[in-house]
Amino acid sequence: MPLPLDGVRVIDLTNVIAGPLASYQLVMLGAEVIKIEVPGIGDLGRKFGADPALGKKRMGASFFASNSGKKSITLNLKHERGKEVFRRLVKDADVVVENFRPGTMTKLGLDYAALKGVNPSLVYCAVSGFGQSGPLSQRPTYDQIIQGFCGLMSLTGDATTAPIRAGFTVCDAMAAITAAFAICAALFRKQKSGTGEMIDVSMLDASLASMGAWIISNHLNAGDIPIPRGNENPSSSPSGTYRTGDGLINIVNNEDKHFERLCEVIGRPELKTDPRFAERTTRIANRDQMRAILEQALQAKSATQWEALFDAAGVPAGRIFTVPEIMQHPQIESRQFLKHFKDVPGVGRDIAVPRLGFQLASGQLDVETPPPQLGQDTATVLGEIGYSTQDIDEMRSQGII
Repeated sequence: MPLPLDGVRVIDLTNVIAGPLASYQLVMLGAEVIKIEVPGIGDLGRKFGADPALGKKRMGASFFASNSGKKSITLNLKHERGKEVFRRLVKDADVVVENFRPGTMTKLGLDYAALKGVNPSLVYCAVSGFGQSGPLSQRPTYDQIIQGFCGLMSLTGDATTAPIRAGFTVCDAMAAITAAFAICAALFRKQKSGTGEMIDVSMLDASLASMGAWIISNHLNAGDIPIPRGNENPSSSPSGTYRTGDGLINIVNNEDKHFERLCEVIGRPELKTDPRFAERTTRIANRDQMRAILEQALQAKSATQWEALFDAAGVPAGRIFTVPEIMQHPQIESRQFLKHFKDVPGVGRDIAVPRLGFQLASGQLDVETPPPQLGQDTATVLGEIGYSTQDIDEMRSQGII
């Protein structure tokens, strides 16, 4: 069965994380993604990663994760002939994605208004820190800056350690998923009506939207002022991270039945009727006393042992894994979350990249090819849209490609 975006062509002008991660979602859904990069330089992400030797080859380890499966062409969009090539690419494309500072594409004469004249049904997605409008729209920004703006850092850590940035580029990731979602919605409408769309994705908006379900709604509608609570869950107790006889464990008791089962598992059934803990509200009010009692009981066994006991009793709980540990977990293997490529050109060794965070019953969502070397598909792609070998050689000699 064809993948959901089979036959969709995406022109990808993005760099670093949010944009490339958005188009990577589309690759695994079946789209053809043509990545346009600056001649001789490429995506800045090509330099990044924990292996400096790969960065020097412009095949940085950080680049792998969100660029596999794409085609790479180099094109100078500041040159008039480069713009001509771009317009010809757009004419037969379904989507353009870019994450330049707002106004950059307008200065190039290649913004949505201009490209809509070339392709009226084009879906154009612009990803930026603050969006295409508003008093902050022209500010340069990165994930950590948005983490500070959206309130995430103010809530991460506890009263003595906050603010702390999240351990990964969560705001970039939220913008990427939001962009991919919006593009798919626009493509669905385009299929039904033939109309295109201009999509304006703001990292700040996307991050705030992801916080809206609880944090922001409780503030706006119940007057709550959120504060950093470390590993404690403000809406239930016991819910947090607890010390055991060996290691830490997360426990979440959102329902009375969870608490009652926990009391049985730790050998303290009397806590179920203790006036301090008998109801959800009193457990929250007395969370410090609950923590002391629970951690004392948990000293009897290791986190691994408690996890098995809680799981058997239907109490939501789990150990805290490092990234290397979870990558080796049987659950990851069983879900085939990682795609492995052998002896990748430009890298000289095997690599692995993540797949999507969901599966389809109709078949495995996959990425077919490894991350591209800079400009490896230029001649092929330009040949497909009508440029001769002579044209291509001439543009290469002029630094256009």
